[in-house]
Amino acid sequence: MMLYELATLSPHPLHAHQVAANARDWVEHREASGILLGCWLTDIGPLGRVLLLRGFHDAGELARERQRTLHHEDPFGADGLVTSMQMDSYEPFPFLPPVRTGELGKVYEFRTYLLRPGGLQPTMAAWEAAMPARSLLSPLVVNMFALDGQPRITHIWPFASADARAEIRAKSYADGIWPPKGGPDQFFDAVSVLAYPTDFSPLR
Repeated sequence: MMLYELATLSPHPLHAHQVAANARDWVEHREASGILLGCWLTDIGPLGRVLLLRGFHDAGELARERQRTLHHEDPFGADGLVTSMQMDSYEPFPFLPPVRTGELGKVYEFRTYLLRPGGLQPTMAAWEAAMPARSLLSPLVVNMFALDGQPRITHIWPFASADARAEIRAKSYADGIWPPKGGPDQFFDAVSVLAYPTDFSPLR
């Protein structure tokens, strides 16, 4: 089972494309570990953020790359353009398939739920029961739980457009297949961001 890192780089919005290009060179450098799975620029929510999703074969590989980042004088090739960066480590829900790259959508939703203490297992059980029906409406890239910091999950959904997202969500609610039964009881806050893949993103 792969582990994932979701890195968020925060530049001035006008520098986001340059920061993304620099970050691509950073994650594909010969000294880098991990596999680039996706790169996006946020458009709805906090503006101009660069989101990078990478996969790692095990915790040791992820830790080595985290050390490289923390000790480097110019992590992600920030070149003074990035005001802050955040790196979150995740493990995927075990019943979901691994992330598969390709052309899945024009816009991606990144949704994070802050879980109540002890809320992870009930959340996973609710998702396992609901996903067979929900996946018939649109694909899921991944749902994953954080390995550090506040208990939380982050799931990534691709859509053909923002309008398509709204239509699919409305149908899933109307048909009673979403949200997962009991899932909303386990979180107390949520954040959602819509982002567009860069032209070099493996997920696009």
